[in-house]
Amino acid sequence: MTAIARFGAIALDSRDARHLAQFYRALLDFEIRYESDDVVVLRGSGVTLTIERVEDHIPPEWPGNRVPKQMHLDLFVTDLDVSEAAAIGCGAVKAQFQPAPDRWRVLLDPSGHPFCLTMPPSPD
Repeated sequence: MTAIARFGAIALDSRDARHLAQFYRALLDFEIRYESDDVVVLRGSGVTLTIERVEDHIPPEWPGNRVPKQMHLDLFVTDLDVSEAAAIGCGAVKAQFQPAPDRWRVLLDPSGHPFCLTMPPSPD
């Protein structure tokens, strides 16, 4: 079987993307590859970690599940349209809201968890 995508990044939501990124940068000794108020991309040890600003983010409750754990996968692809169709063929559903469909596509897995198909960042 040929893979539709390759694992791209782990994405974490936060009210303050820069602050959380500084935490993970120090904790993991990752390098900042891109930074804005809305998203910070960290890279290290062959892993990409993105921290995305979500203004009304509510931290998960632990232990418990009143507010469940939150994260999503970014999967790198070479062609958004082809990969989206293939993922839907595997059972994904395209999310109704698409904030930047020319840069990434948001889909839902069969359990309703969002994931993104996206082009990989250009190497620096």
